[in-house]
Amino acid sequence: MRACGQLQRYVGYTVFLGAYVQRCLLIDRGLQSGMASVMDSQCPSRLVLDRIADKWTALIIQLLAKKTMRYAELHREIGGISQKMLTQTLRSLERDGLVDRKVYPVVPPRVEYSLSRLGRTLIEPLRGLCRWSEKHLAELQSNRARARARLTPVASPSSR
Repeated sequence: MRACGQLQRYVGYTVFLGAYVQRCLLIDRGLQSGMASVMDSQCPSRLVLDRIADKWTALIIQLLAKKTMRYAELHREIGGISQKMLTQTLRSLERDGLVDRKVYPVVPPRVEYSLSRLGRTLIEPLRGLCRWSEKHLAELQSNRARARARLTPVASPSSR
């Protein structure tokens, strides 16, 4: 009986592993043939969407679209971003090939950030998203206020 249970687990694991390998091959073939889909939870394009849909990414791209900037300059321009978050975001953007980082061999060290060729392709889509959020801000705030008012219980005269 024990051997049978082990065999069942082995067969189940093999079926699972086979399905996983098939899924990976399909994803790989899909990516190679240009069939990436952010709707597919297993598609790596979800990671790309996560990176470019991040608010800090959008703000950094908008600033670097204007000019090459140093770290302190970026930090001053982006209200509310911590040094840790700015560093993490810049590293991720550099790793993804969206931002170029140039280190000058001087004392003190001088580092400049600029958009790469690939990063420049994000300027217009993200600029449009920023414009949309600014244009519809009042409407969104009004909707949020109405939703809050519906959720706030109204005190009845008898509870006073």
